[in-house]
Amino acid sequence: MVYPISATKLNAYQRCPYAYFLKYEKRVPVTEGFGSVVLGNALHDALAQCHGGWTQGDRVPDWGWISDCWTRAATTLTNKQVREGRSILENYYQKFIATESVFRQPLAIEGRIQATLQFENLEFSVTGRYDRIDYLEDGLELIDYKSTQNVKSPKTTEMELQLGLYALALEQTYGQSLKYVSLLFLRSGEKVRYAATDRHKRQVRGVLKDLAWQVRHDAVWDAKPGNQCQSCSYSQYCTAVNKSAQPEPRGTKIPSLQLAFSL
Repeated sequence: MVYPISATKLNAYQRCPYAYFLKYEKRVPVTEGFGSVVLGNALHDALAQCHGGWTQGDRVPDWGWISDCWTRAATTLTNKQVREGRSILENYYQKFIATESVFRQPLAIEGRIQATLQFENLEFSVTGRYDRIDYLEDGLELIDYKSTQNVKSPKTTEMELQLGLYALALEQTYGQSLKYVSLLFLRSGEKVRYAATDRHKRQVRGVLKDLAWQVRHDAVWDAKPGNQCQSCSYSQYCTAVNKSAQPEPRGTKIPSLQLAFSL
């Protein structure tokens, strides 16, 4: 089997190799809470229908089309959620559709990023998801809808590995360069664009090479103390920040990995 990797896992490794080891290598479980995502899922569904189901070419749809998409997507919501979602989509329509002279069909809707990358004789299987990919004149733009109430744009430094990993994966899949990853906050109508560069790709290659070496040699996964330790679910086991750390749990070690040797 190959080694699965994602932007989330890569960021976790860069933050702290030891926490990464406990979570992804030993699979030590943690208790994490999840809020309701029913309204968010319905909004994503409506936008997928809006952009992917339009059959009138580049003619800009009227509000009635988006309203119909929302009606189909909101069948399981409460009346309050239906009204809230409709208001959010009205704002989206006025800002991102009604102002356009033509309606551009996206390259892909609600798909998964899949690619393979090889470093240090270890084959990584890259996975991820996207809400939409648009053609630009000089490349691709990956768009991710955000429906959370608290709008907080990640810092550019927090997006660097995601930009580089997605750039490498999409070049392999579509043969075109990734120009931007954009976060579109549906409630506020704010769109935050992050430019993908060759530097981001070089950075990801460096981190993947380091991770591959760690995995292949089963090396010591050193802790990296920092601000992230305050909210780390594994600090109770970490001797770098906890003098009375608990013994490291057994967890469930992942199976042996398939090494990919160049011929």
